[in-house]
Amino acid sequence: MTEFSGESDASAVPEATQRPGVPLWRVGKPDAFLAADVATAREAVRSIANDTDIGRHLGARSEGVRCVTHLFESLLPGYGGWVWFATLARVSRGKASTVNEVGMLPTNDSVLAPPWVPWSERVRPEDQPAPEEEHGLVEPADAEADADSEADADDDGDESPADDGAPGETDADEQN
Repeated sequence: MTEFSGESDASAVPEATQRPGVPLWRVGKPDAFLAADVATAREAVRSIANDTDIGRHLGARSEGVRCVTHLFESLLPGYGGWVWFATLARVSRGKASTVNEVGMLPTNDSVLAPPWVPWSERVRPEDQPAPEEEHGLVEPADAEADADSEADADDDGDESPADDGAPGETDADEQN
């Protein structure tokens, strides 16, 4: 008869730990071949995104038997906290990866609104109107320039090339 010591063989097997955003039942060990195929997953994400929008590889998680999802950091402007994903699968005894799905997934950081900040703290100096714009004031130099340009516009429209006479003279007076 074999005696069991206080330690069991179960302690030798690493315990699966739950990761944020991953259900506990999906934390099983991913397929080793698919988990190592980061190049195929990155190429699949490149089919829908630019190289500059794809960041570092964040990891691979098991989605079931011979099915693994690779996660990549998103550098796409406006998508802070999102991740690119590529789900790979393979047939039993096969060594070729098949891309099942690619896309973007939100994380907890992306779906929560930022903390509320009071209006008085959000307003920046460049958001406030300048004092002269606020009251409708115009600088005197600008007012004179506007008056000169209006006078020039009035003079240009009334004169014709044949009018060289004094003001008040008409064509009938010139004939006499």
